[in-house]
Amino acid sequence: MLSSVMDALQGFGVSTTHYLQTNYQDAQGLFLWVSWAADLRNTFFIFFPLWFHLRASVGIKLIWVAVIGDWLNLVFKWILFGERPYWWVHETAHYAKTVPPHIEQYPMTCETGPGSPSGHAMGAAGVYYTLVTSILALTISKKKYGSKKSTSREWYLKAILWTLFWGVQVCVCLSRVFIAAHFPHQVVCGVISGIIVAEAFNRTQWIYNASMKKYFYTTLCLTSFAVGFYLLLKALGVDLLWTLEKAHKWCVRPEWVHMDSTPFASLLRNMGTLFGLGLGLHSPLYTETKKSSSKVMKAGCVLSSLLLLHLFDSFKPPTHTASLYYLLSFCKSAAVPLVTVSIIPYCVHRALSLQNKKAA
Repeated sequence: MLSSVMDALQGFGVSTTHYLQTNYQDAQGLFLWVSWAADLRNTFFIFFPLWFHLRASVGIKLIWVAVIGDWLNLVFKWILFGERPYWWVHETAHYAKTVPPHIEQYPMTCETGPGSPSGHAMGAAGVYYTLVTSILALTISKKKYGSKKSTSREWYLKAILWTLFWGVQVCVCLSRVFIAAHFPHQVVCGVISGIIVAEAFNRTQWIYNASMKKYFYTTLCLTSFAVGFYLLLKALGVDLLWTLEKAHKWCVRPEWVHMDSTPFASLLRNMGTLFGLGLGLHSPLYTETKKSSSKVMKAGCVLSSLLLLHLFDSFKPPTHTASLYYLLSFCKSAAVPLVTVSIIPYCVHRALSLQNKKAA
């Protein structure tokens, strides 16, 4: 019974992908760009450095929402075993009496992990929900302690921000269905899950004052749980990497199967980011510079962070050895918040201090 329901649901999903690809082929570039923009990498390399230097609490919350959301996404995928359209359409018996719809593949189609829920949809929902609610909270707090503004202006701001939020979610969901990486029900589940994670962290306060010990133990516990869960299920005869074989088998171009989309690459990338944030926030360099709040200082930190991280992102760890790749991915991910939080602000602060001394 459940199998028949899932076949019907996934058959509808493939038909939706076929419809989008047939009738909106001209929007291919837009859909591919949206999938790229919704990647969590952009949260770490763009949104985090921008918001951390403007409002540190928002930047910290963004990292926690992105990391914990993606970790939960990995665990959910290992439990739900979701198929992906680009391989399911070739293997299912759903089309035994009919010709299956032809669906195109793109460079971002061949994800290697299970499909449910959608990581892109879950990440985008969590990150943008955090941004919208944070902006609204900042606006309300300014109104509370500043001059009174008309309630209509506040209503317009809410309407604009939430319209943008849902517009982004619709675009992300359509893009993932268009490129045949996900079924519609998977992206819907992703959006709902992402909002729940973000709302949970809206109600969590301890992350802003977490000690280095908490960052270390949180990183260790999350990593140990995921690896332990994987080993337990493997011991019970459950292969959690079953999707890798399908990706290599059904992806039309081998170079589209990327190691950075594997489950363990995602896990170590996120754990590295969280650990690096802890190191940065408890660095003596950050302690020395966090009291500097001048606009010039903030602007210098934002521009320097975005430029340096853009160059840093161009470094791609070698993929010929899996263990080396995972180790370097962890180190690279840890370096991103560490550099953003402590090293760049310290360098900018020193440069401005030297400039002020020369001017005096």
